[in-house]
Amino acid sequence: MIDLNLLRENPDAIKASQRARGADEALVDQAAAADVAYRAALREFEGLRAEQNAFGKTVATAPKEQKQALVAQAQEMAAGVKAADAAAGEAEKALNELLWQIENVVIEGIPAGGEDDYVVLKHVGNKPEFNFEVKDHQVLGESLDIIDIQRGVKISGSRFYFLKGWGARLELALMNLALDKAAAAGFTALITPTLVKPEIMAGTGFLGAHADEIYYLPADDLYLTGTSEVALAGYHRDEIIDGLGEGTHRYAGWSTCYRREAGSYGKDVGGILRVHQFNKLEMFVYTLPELAEAEHERLLAWQEAMLQACELHYRVIDTAAGDLGSSAARKFDAEAWVPSQQTFRELTSTSNCTTFQARRLNIRYRREDGKTAPAATLNGTLATTRWLVAILETHQQADGSVRIPEALRPYLGGQDYIRPKA
Repeated sequence: MIDLNLLRENPDAIKASQRARGADEALVDQAAAADVAYRAALREFEGLRAEQNAFGKTVATAPKEQKQALVAQAQEMAAGVKAADAAAGEAEKALNELLWQIENVVIEGIPAGGEDDYVVLKHVGNKPEFNFEVKDHQVLGESLDIIDIQRGVKISGSRFYFLKGWGARLELALMNLALDKAAAAGFTALITPTLVKPEIMAGTGFLGAHADEIYYLPADDLYLTGTSEVALAGYHRDEIIDGLGEGTHRYAGWSTCYRREAGSYGKDVGGILRVHQFNKLEMFVYTLPELAEAEHERLLAWQEAMLQACELHYRVIDTAAGDLGSSAARKFDAEAWVPSQQTFRELTSTSNCTTFQARRLNIRYRREDGKTAPAATLNGTLATTRWLVAILETHQQADGSVRIPEALRPYLGGQDYIRPKA
C-alpha cells in the first residue's frame, strides 16, 4: 500500500508512477477524494463523541428530577455517535479499497514503458561457442536420461516433468550451493509453507493483475504459492520486528512453487523452462527504508556470484516500470544465454518493494524516537529449476555429455560429467 502522507502531500508523484507503469492515474484522484471524505467523516464522529462525553458528565451531576430527560437526550446522542462511527468506518473502507489498487511508487530513474523497454546494465562472461550442432535442454535431458517429460505429462498433464537420476541430483546440488552461499551472506534458512491464506497472498501484491497465475483451493480458502516470497513476507505480519534498527533481517526460503502459466498457451511448451511446478531458493530481506536501495544492489551481487559459480554467460537488465509487479518499485533481472534459442532468458530477478508490502501486512520496526514505522522489504531468487536449462545447454559437449560446473561438483560426489547411458 502506498504511503498516505505521500498521497496528501505529493499526489503528482504517484500519478507519474502510475503513468510510467501504464496504470490508471484516475485512481490517485479518486483516492485523494476518498481521503478527504474519510477525514471529514472521522472529524464528525470525533466531534460528536466529544460532545457525548461532555454531556455524560452533565448527566452524572444533574439533579435527580432532571436525569430522566437528560438520559433520553443522551440516548439520542449515542445513536448519532454510532451512526457517525459507522459512516467513518465505511469511508475508511472505501479509501482502503482504492489505496490497495494503486501500485507501488516506482523509484525515480527507472525506465518507463513495457516488457521490451528495459535497459541493459551489463553483460558478464563469454558467450559459449560450439563446433557441433547444439542440442536444446530437452533433447539433452532425454538423451542423458535425466529429464522425463513424457511421463510427467502422462500423470499430471502438460508442463509437468520428472527430474531423474543425475537430473534430480543436479537440481539438489544447485539448491544446496545456493543455500550455502546464502548462509555465508548471513541469511537464515527457512523451509516455508506453500499454502497461504488470502490475506497473505493479497498483502504481498499477488492478487492483482496476475491473479490468474495462482492456484486456488476454494474448499480450504488457501492459495498455492508461486514463490516463497509470499510466506516470507507474511512471516512477520502484524509484528514489530525486534532489532531491525540495529541490523537487516535476511531469510532464504526453500520451497516448491506452483504457477498456472495462464495466458502462456504455445509459449515454451517443450522442456522445463515454463512449467507448473518447480523448486526455488528465494532471498527475502527486511530492512530500514533508507537502506533498501543499497540492499538491492547486494541482492543482485549475490545473484551474480551464483551465476558466475555456474559458469554462465548472462546480462543484467533494469526492468521497465510497466513490466514490474504491483509491489516492486524497481527490479533487476539477470538473464542467462540459452544457446539453442540464441537469446537471453530470465533466470533470476530481485525487487525492491520499499514499504509497500509492509504497509499491507502491518510489519513495523521501532525507530530511535520510540515510534514505529513500516519496514522495507526486498526479494531475490538465488536458484530455481529453470537454471538447469542454461547449465545443460551451456556446458554440453560434442559427445552428448554435459560438463558439471566445478562449484557444483562437491555436492555431486566429485562427478565432473553427466554422460549418455551406453
